[in-house]
Amino acid sequence: MAQLESALSRRGEQLDELYAALAAVQASHAYRFAQLLSKVGNKLLPLHSRRRRAVRTALRSGVRLLKRVTGRNVAHIAEGGEGTRVALDQAQYARWIRSHEPPELPRAFSRQPMISIVVPVYNPPAEYLEELIASVLAQSYPRWELCLADGASTAAHVRTILAGQTDPRIRSVTLAENRGITGNTNAALELATGDFIAFADHDDTLAPFALAALVNAINEHPDADFLYSDEDKLDAAGQRVDPCFKPDWSPDLLRTHNYVCHLVCLRRSLADRLGGIRPGFDGAQDYDLVLRAGELATRVVHIPHVLYHWRLHAQSTAQNTASKQYLVAAGQRALEEHLVRAGCAARVAPAEKPGEYRVRYLLPRQPLVSVIVPNRDQVQTLGRCLESLFASSYANLEILVAENGSAEADTFAYYRDVERGHGVRVLRWDRPFNYAAINNWAAAHARGEVLLFLNNDVETTDPDWVEAMVMHAMRPEIGAVGAKLLYADGTIQHAGVVLGMGGAAGHVHLCFAGHDEGYLGRLQRVQEVAAVTGACLMTRAEVFRTAGGFDERFVLAYNDVDYGLTVRELGYRVLWTPEAELYHLESKTRGYEDDPAKQARFRREFDLFRRKWERALTAGDPYYNRNLRLDRADAALRA
Repeated sequence: MAQLESALSRRGEQLDELYAALAAVQASHAYRFAQLLSKVGNKLLPLHSRRRRAVRTALRSGVRLLKRVTGRNVAHIAEGGEGTRVALDQAQYARWIRSHEPPELPRAFSRQPMISIVVPVYNPPAEYLEELIASVLAQSYPRWELCLADGASTAAHVRTILAGQTDPRIRSVTLAENRGITGNTNAALELATGDFIAFADHDDTLAPFALAALVNAINEHPDADFLYSDEDKLDAAGQRVDPCFKPDWSPDLLRTHNYVCHLVCLRRSLADRLGGIRPGFDGAQDYDLVLRAGELATRVVHIPHVLYHWRLHAQSTAQNTASKQYLVAAGQRALEEHLVRAGCAARVAPAEKPGEYRVRYLLPRQPLVSVIVPNRDQVQTLGRCLESLFASSYANLEILVAENGSAEADTFAYYRDVERGHGVRVLRWDRPFNYAAINNWAAAHARGEVLLFLNNDVETTDPDWVEAMVMHAMRPEIGAVGAKLLYADGTIQHAGVVLGMGGAAGHVHLCFAGHDEGYLGRLQRVQEVAAVTGACLMTRAEVFRTAGGFDERFVLAYNDVDYGLTVRELGYRVLWTPEAELYHLESKTRGYEDDPAKQARFRREFDLFRRKWERALTAGDPYYNRNLRLDRADAALRA
């Protein structure tokens, strides 16, 4: 109770500050002028008009063209948004480093495996190679060997540096010729005798506790055979910048780009099964390795510590992906072959950024999708929702409206129109509103192989949004799929649910501009999440039945999150896709939690959720790095 009161007090202070800031903004001339422009714009381009859609499409096309021409993210210029709001101040990151590093690790380990660090070498600057070697020598864990294979470097300092190493744990070989990054890495692998193999580049460095953190994870997870960590970058001055705090193992996110990257460590037996680095994938050899390792690994473990520092310089892919454009084709081929091995009928296309991809899963047939829309009056709102469905390019839809307590004659007249004109089925639910119960009841009347739960205040202008969700929902390993939902002003309402945010569960990237890339680009990438909102939730009927439907104790809040967690406990994954984009006029039908009865009901459901999922809340959201704050939605670093 004391903690809750303290949190409530902080919220009150923050709210007062926000009200003050808002009042100052609203009093400014700039705000009044912007309001005038907004009114004029809305009058000329009404929200749901074809003119507005046409202008928006043209702007997006222009943005894409500008990105290709300039290589810069200019979406915020074209659409008036704020751009990426998660840029990290260097001083803030420096404070985080001082507070969180080194991490608390055991001083002794019951299992002490030998770690072989393999490094391909070819003409690195002398200071970079020396710093790499020094970072390995500085490791707090002593059982390691550094295996370097020099691909006949033409720079004389390389051989001098390698020959000058006196520590017996450093082993090197000079090849007769440069075999490229693949051949040089495999030559380094031949020197390795360790139980685990870690991969590093010749111009990067390891954190001094990197190997200790790896060994700690190996002791905590004895079956782990594939481990990876968080990372950051070293700028030209050698300062640490741009930290990358990753999610736990996320196969679908990996199919959009190599988010795993560094530091990667494989059990020796797995590395042997993989046959090392495959030739023919230079530029994307790491991506190919990670994809193949993920297919065969018994257990993949993410270590949420920054163990690797990736060097930024003109020739590195960290600094300039365009400097190695050939990686795009190699990465696409690696991903295509991975999908074939996984038995997925799919097409791969490059995304806008080099090294990123979009996977289109092919449907051999169009399963019947039953769309369930609870409704109480609000004819105009419901009408726009159903018009979105009528305009969908997906041909095999069954639309069910779960009528609950409407009183207006226009509502029933509209029902008769859509029943006759579009074959909509209107089902009468004559009990007090309970979101979980009404959807469970309607699902029992649905004939579809796939269920789509949709709020009546959701609408879209994109005709192929249903396909974008169905192609994932029909994959046997996927239990539920959610969409990118925007408020009427184009800002983010839903981009996946984070477990633990706000004390129970919350929406990440809330109120970001709709075109924003988000933290680590995640607003633009298909990815695993803990749960998705029930405002637009797709799931196979068989999964829904196996999960027992929605828990009807959650009358309004948390039933969708509870469903997502239940589905995951059954062994399925929950996906969020930005390729299905809709508007959600949240709470227009049911209103807000603005009276004592609603607030008491919400409190009961909040407490029930925390009791039911106490263990999951304690463990934390696997797809949201524990170094990010849970008291705000912008992926800010923990203090």
